[in-house]
Amino acid sequence: MAGLKTASGDYIDASWELSVAVEELGPEAEPLTLRVTGDVHIGGIMLQIVDKINHALWWEQKKLWLLKTNWTVDKYGLQADARLRYTPQHKPVRLQLPNRRMIRVHASFSEPVFRAVAGICRVLSIRHAEELSLLRAPEEKDKKKRKGPVLGTEDEFDLSGVVLPASAEQQPFRGMPAHFSDSPATEACYRMLSVSWTGLTPEHVLKMPRPSNLVEKAQINSRWLSSSRSLMQQDVRENEQLWLRFKYYNFFDLEPKYDAVRITQLYEQARWAVLLEETESTEEEMMVFAALQYHINKLSLSADPTETAGEQGMDDLDSALSNLQVKLEGGTSTSDMLENLTTIPELKDYLRIFRPRKLTLKGYKQHWVVFKETTISYYKSREEVPSEPVQQLNLKGCEVVPDVNISGQKFCIRLLVPSPEGMSEVYLRCEDEQQYARWMAGCRLAAKGRTMADSTYQSEVQNILSFLQLQRASPDATVAPDAEAMGTQWLVSPRYQKKFKPKQLTPRILEAHQNVAQLSLTEAKMRFIQAWQSLPDFGISYFVVRFKGSRKDEILGIANNRLIRIDLAVGDVVKTWRYSNMRQWNVNWDIRQVAIEFDEHINVAFSSVSAGCNIVHEYIGGYIFLSTRSTDKGRGLDEELFYKLTGGHEAL
Repeated sequence: MAGLKTASGDYIDASWELSVAVEELGPEAEPLTLRVTGDVHIGGIMLQIVDKINHALWWEQKKLWLLKTNWTVDKYGLQADARLRYTPQHKPVRLQLPNRRMIRVHASFSEPVFRAVAGICRVLSIRHAEELSLLRAPEEKDKKKRKGPVLGTEDEFDLSGVVLPASAEQQPFRGMPAHFSDSPATEACYRMLSVSWTGLTPEHVLKMPRPSNLVEKAQINSRWLSSSRSLMQQDVRENEQLWLRFKYYNFFDLEPKYDAVRITQLYEQARWAVLLEETESTEEEMMVFAALQYHINKLSLSADPTETAGEQGMDDLDSALSNLQVKLEGGTSTSDMLENLTTIPELKDYLRIFRPRKLTLKGYKQHWVVFKETTISYYKSREEVPSEPVQQLNLKGCEVVPDVNISGQKFCIRLLVPSPEGMSEVYLRCEDEQQYARWMAGCRLAAKGRTMADSTYQSEVQNILSFLQLQRASPDATVAPDAEAMGTQWLVSPRYQKKFKPKQLTPRILEAHQNVAQLSLTEAKMRFIQAWQSLPDFGISYFVVRFKGSRKDEILGIANNRLIRIDLAVGDVVKTWRYSNMRQWNVNWDIRQVAIEFDEHINVAFSSVSAGCNIVHEYIGGYIFLSTRSTDKGRGLDEELFYKLTGGHEAL
C-alpha cells in the first residue's frame, strides 16, 4: 500500500520502505524497495516482489506462458503431470546486428517477437521496429577449418543492464539517447551503433558465407522467427545468438535528425548485401559502392556521433526556412497548378526497340514511341501515329530492369510485360542519360499503376541521373597516399577481388570517389542506400516453392509490392503479381499451402519447400500491413492488424 503524499512529496501515513535482496537476481543487483505498513501480511510482500522482478509461470509441455493471473487452474487445464517453471519473462540474448557486431541485450521471452523486437529497438534507439525482425543464427560448420576470429566476436558490447519501460521517451543527453550516457562502456556502444566500423579487411569479406545461387539465398529466409509467437515458444534459450536484420524492404520516414543508428545499420545491411553479392550489381555499380564505402570509412575515422545530430538540426532549420521562403514568394501560379493537375505528361521520342524471340538474330529497330499514362505504343514512324501501332504495351504490373553500361554508352530498359503466356520481353534503347532517366522513371511508375503526373516523377528522374553520374569516371583522379595505406580490396565483393589486382582497383575506385568526395557522412550513407534500392533485384526475398499443378520446384520472390515467379534453373522471371491486384489470400494449414486470388479470377496456389509456410504467409501479410502505415505522428501501429495479417491461426 502506498502512503499518502503531501504537496512536497513526503508520506504522511504510517507506511515505510522495506529493502529486500533477491538472491536470484545476482549478488550485484540492487535490493528491491517496497513500501509497506505494519499490518501488511507476508504474502502481500511476496506478491509485491513478484510484480517487481517480472517472473511468470511457464508450462513446458504446452509451451505456454501462464500470464493470465486471474485464470483458475481448471481454466488453463493444468493437471498433476504438468511441468511448470517459475522463470524471468525477460532474459539476455546475444544479437548479431546488421553491421555484424555482437551486442548483449535483455529481450522479452513472454511477448510475441513483434513486441520483443520493438523493445530491443527502443534500447538500441532504432525507430520503426516493425521493419526489423529476428533470425536464428546459422549452425556453425567446419569450426576447425575456420582460421582467426569470426567478424564481430572480437568485441561484444553489453546493454543487458538497460531495460526501458514501454512508455519511455527517447530523451537526448549530450547528443545521444540518455541511457547511452551512463558510462564509457555504453557511450562506446552508441558509437558502435551509429558510426560505421572501419576495421574491415579483405579476409573478413572472404570469410563470410555468401550465397552462390537462388536456392542458397532462399535458405537464409528459412531461419526467420515467427513474429506472433514468443521467443520461449520457439525454443530460444537464454544467451542464445540471434540475428537482428531489416526484414521488410519498405523504409518509412528515414530522418537523419532522429535516425542516426537506423541509417547506419541500414547502410551496413546494404553494404554487406552488396559485398556478399546477395544483391547483384554490375562492375560500374560496384565501383560506385566501393567509392561511397571508401568515403564513409574516411569520414567515420574522425566522426563524433554526438555532433551529427546538432549539425543536422541546423540543416533542417535552413531547409525549412528556404522552403518557407519559396512558399511566401509563390513558386507557381494557381492556373499553372490546375494545369499540372488536369494534364498527364506524355513522352514521345524515337527509341530503338528489340523483342527477343527464339531462332532470331534480328537486332534493334528504330520506332516512334508514345508513352501515355501507363501504356507504351510504338509505330514505324512519326507520321503513322493516328493509325494502329505496331504494338501496344500496358506496363501495369510489369518488371522494369535497367541494362546500363556507362563506358559503352548503353542505356537500355528491359521490360517484362505480363501476358497470358507468361512474361513478354521487350528492350528499349535510349540515346543518352537524359532520355533514359525520363523513360525509366515513367516505366517504374507505370509498373506500379501510376502515371507521370505523380508527384514523385521528377524526383525519380533526378535519382536515376544522380546514380548514373556517380558511375561516370573522372579523368583527373589521383591516388591519395591514404588510399594505398588503407587498401581497397575489402571495398568490393570477392568476385572483383579476384578479377582486379589492388593496383588496378585503387585508381578506379578513386576515379569514382571524385563524384562523391563533397558528400557529408550522412549524405554518403543515404546515397549508398538509394543506390542499393535502385538495383534490379533489391528487396526481393526468395523461397523455393512448388506451385499447384507443377511437378518441379520453382523460386517465389517476395518484394514490397509484388510476388515474382522465377524459373529455378535459369533465374528468369516467369510471372509477376501485384499486391494491388490481390483480392484475398489464405493458408490451408493442414496441407501447408498458400492460396491467393487476384483480380480477373486469377488463382495462384503453392506450397513452400525451403521454409515454413508461416514464414511465407508472414512476409506477404507483413508487406500489406506496412502499406497501411500513416504519416500521422500521433497514430500508432495497429498491432492486432499485424497479427491478423501475418499470424494466421497461430495468432488467434
